[in-house]
Amino acid sequence: MATCIGMVAKVGVFVAAVLKPVARQCPAHSVNVFVPHRLSHGVRSRLYEHVREGYSDKPELDMRAVCEETDKVIANVESRKGDLRGDDVRKIVCVWQELQAVKTEISELEEEKRRISDIVRALVTKKDKKALANLPEYNQALQKGREIRNRLNHLYHKETELNEEHYGRALRLPNTTHPDVPIGDENQARVVELVGQKPEFDFKPKGHAELGEELGLIRQRHLAHVSGHRSYYLRGAGARLQAALQNFALDTLQRRGFIPMVVPDMLKGAVFEGCGMQPKAHSSQVYSLDPARFPDLNLAGTGEVGVAGYFMDHAVNWKDLPVRTVCSSTCYRAETDTGRETWGLYRVHHFNKVEMFGVTADETGEESSQLLQEFVSLQKEMFSALELHYRVLDMPTEELGPPAHRKYDIEAWMPGRNSYGEVSSASNCTDYQSRRLNILYEREDGSLQYAHTVNATACAIPRTVIAILETHQTKEGTIRVPRALQPYLSLEVIEKPKYTPLKYIGPNQRYPPPRPAPKIR
Repeated sequence: MATCIGMVAKVGVFVAAVLKPVARQCPAHSVNVFVPHRLSHGVRSRLYEHVREGYSDKPELDMRAVCEETDKVIANVESRKGDLRGDDVRKIVCVWQELQAVKTEISELEEEKRRISDIVRALVTKKDKKALANLPEYNQALQKGREIRNRLNHLYHKETELNEEHYGRALRLPNTTHPDVPIGDENQARVVELVGQKPEFDFKPKGHAELGEELGLIRQRHLAHVSGHRSYYLRGAGARLQAALQNFALDTLQRRGFIPMVVPDMLKGAVFEGCGMQPKAHSSQVYSLDPARFPDLNLAGTGEVGVAGYFMDHAVNWKDLPVRTVCSSTCYRAETDTGRETWGLYRVHHFNKVEMFGVTADETGEESSQLLQEFVSLQKEMFSALELHYRVLDMPTEELGPPAHRKYDIEAWMPGRNSYGEVSSASNCTDYQSRRLNILYEREDGSLQYAHTVNATACAIPRTVIAILETHQTKEGTIRVPRALQPYLSLEVIEKPKYTPLKYIGPNQRYPPPRPAPKIR
């Protein structure tokens, strides 16, 4: 397809109709009254609203590639999971072309307006008022000026509408895809590497929920009226195991030069959208706070959003690249698919996670790919230190999500489930997030360039706990603590606690216990 610029024809100064070069390429685009937050095309962008309110500069999307390689973009969009299709991409191109045509006409009219102003100013200097009133050249210039102002007022209104529609549509486009990524759904994931051996037992291994309950580590029973479904408590050695895993991951990464960070759990919708997430989408996993009290605050489902928000609208100095950040945060996910993994820690509404986030240069195009490989190597090092059997997967197109150019998952073997389960992922987002969030780096000559971002899970606590409990269980029902965690737990074996478990005395029991008798004073 021809370039966008090539398709934007020169427009006459006093053209009053809708631009003909655009109309030939795209369906007619009607002009509607601009009403904030209620878009005629039905797509709302919180990131654009954030920009319009003056908090950030406009996202600089790579529309040249979308216009020049539209068929390639359509193929990429249709290979991903989501509701975006080829017609949506074509509409994005049409809106962009019309926007550029309007901007071109505005620029020409503003230049013409300045020229007429110069003419009028010169005449006023040379002639007196009486002579000016009868001067045809002066009256013609005034008339042209009025026509230009009227046309510009219309075009400014049109530009505002098209800008909002452009960003509402174009910000939904996914990242490009690495050519080696498998095409299709999760079944097409390619096994890159198998590490370690599956544990062998001379007894039937138990699941983590049963082990956790017997050892007093995990409680999920009788919580529906306390904290809702998919919630849990960790107690005793269970709570200590969470802290041990967090500290183990943080220590490992800080020794490798990662800068630790504490991030907010509540963030604006613009940051989520800039990261490639849609907090207000129908099937969103994001919890939003009461809009009547907190109009645009959402609970983060990953530390990635908080760290990305830290770098938003900032430039990193060249000598500090790549910046490696690690954070430990509580993550909140709605888990709307309630029919899956309803019991246990595999799919829960809240959990703690240690996250890696990298900001790197884009000079050779390989910097972020190298950082992704570094992050995956660190993940493997930590899971091997925990003495787990796992596999590394090169994830297919339908599992990438909008921001990832390439993504690797690590699945650990979970004997109680008799299957592999995802415990971490690592994504190269190239410049997808940086263009939306204005994350740049400053070269030695002072020029600015869009950075590349990479993120990876260092340790998702609940799923790592599952793998550890199920892998290292013994015939006696205890848990052998991996050597790497022993200094953090001060334990070699997790045994049943000496205190007596709590006794449930609530309603809905077959034989409810008698209530306390009144005190006699």
